[in-house]
Amino acid sequence: MFKRTKSEPETVAETAAKVGGKGRPTPTRKEAEAAAKARAKTPRTRKEMAQQERRQRADATQKRREAMLTGDDRHLPLRDKGPVKRFVRDFVDARFSIVEMLIPLLVISLVLGWSGKSALVSASSMVLMITVLFVIIDLSIVVFRLRRQLKKRFPDQSLRGTSSYAVMRSMQMKFMRLPKSRVKVGQKLPDDYSK
Repeated sequence: MFKRTKSEPETVAETAAKVGGKGRPTPTRKEAEAAAKARAKTPRTRKEMAQQERRQRADATQKRREAMLTGDDRHLPLRDKGPVKRFVRDFVDARFSIVEMLIPLLVISLVLGWSGKSALVSASSMVLMITVLFVIIDLSIVVFRLRRQLKKRFPDQSLRGTSSYAVMRSMQMKFMRLPKSRVKVGQKLPDDYSK
């Protein structure tokens, strides 16, 4: 009555269901360790999630800082990315600017103003006004020449914001500019910036 008969062969599905009842093969040690590492990396609490976000932000900031020094376009901030912005940076860096002389001229103006003699004080204000005038003229020339070059080199791309980008870069001393300058003063710029 309760005997088992051997008349029916076992099917493959029944055999698979009987082995541990999982319906899948046991993972190898390598697969199990990889799955355990993946589970360990996924945060489970809010504190772990905050720590992971902090680490990711720190990594992104470090990559961005390195890109500002090396000029790596992949990790630069959005305002500095792309061939147009790279050309603007190179265009500004390849020319001598009056702003390079701004700090020495302002120091001279300051010293003359503190001298106490009326002739030197008036000379100080004259030096200051002439410096400001030359800076405005120089920046106007930069913007005019840059726009002409951009229209010639990048006719089908948006040039929005390039003038203000160039003015802001021109107003900085060369050693303080970020991303760091890749060209020397007077160096000829490459023809192709698509790379």
